[in-house]
Amino acid sequence: MDRISYNATVRGITMVTPDLMIFQIETDEPRQEFLAGQNMLLGLYGREKRSPNSEPESELLPGAQLLHRPYAIASHSTETCLFEFYISQIKSGQLSPRLFNLKVGDRLHAGDTIKGGFLLNETPDGSDIIMVATGTGIAPYISFLRTHIVERPESKMIVIQGAAHREDLGYFSELVFLEKSYPNFFYVPTLTEADREWSGRRSTIENLLENDFLQNEFNITPDPEWTHFFISGKPQMVHNLSLWLEGFGYRRHHSDDPGEYYIEEY
Repeated sequence: MDRISYNATVRGITMVTPDLMIFQIETDEPRQEFLAGQNMLLGLYGREKRSPNSEPESELLPGAQLLHRPYAIASHSTETCLFEFYISQIKSGQLSPRLFNLKVGDRLHAGDTIKGGFLLNETPDGSDIIMVATGTGIAPYISFLRTHIVERPESKMIVIQGAAHREDLGYFSELVFLEKSYPNFFYVPTLTEADREWSGRRSTIENLLENDFLQNEFNITPDPEWTHFFISGKPQMVHNLSLWLEGFGYRRHHSDDPGEYYIEEY
């Protein structure tokens, strides 16, 4: 008998690319109302099969070993049973290839508690919010926007999403729709390996910001008193932007030492 039981069911899978998916589960029992930007543990046992396009494991895992890790929730914070995630497959990894092999109706383990300190509601009312993401780092911002965009009409809210190709821009259609629907929200996708059909920006996020994009496009000069930054994605991008922000006097936010820029990391 399993020491930790499966307690959730897969309700939806949308393949964005072969290695990116929007993943919805329903828990058997409701969870507490969470805060936008928090995360939940997802888990599968080592006995579960891997996806066909993953790589073989370097070592055979015990079938009774529960593999788990936290994933940022993309849902509105009032959801208590139906949770959405944006997940990338690490082909040589342990858990994600097993998640990518699941089908609607399959079972998995979902953590009983929801945690995390990557929280938009800790920023002052009226402050401008810059949300920077690569890869699946966009997920907490979807929760931010679904939960808070109506509540903050006085704040400029900007999502800057970097990727290599157009198909890597998860939630592109939703973000474009939000930009058309809310005058204070702006969506800035930028690609590094765009094809000739792409008419948008072609740059890394770092180059975009270092070349005064915010100042020129939105009349926003990075100022810790008025503008708060959230950064989620590739470690090198996170490192580069942290140094850039610290040059303007920003401090990294910690629960016991409040600052003006937030980093999502597990």
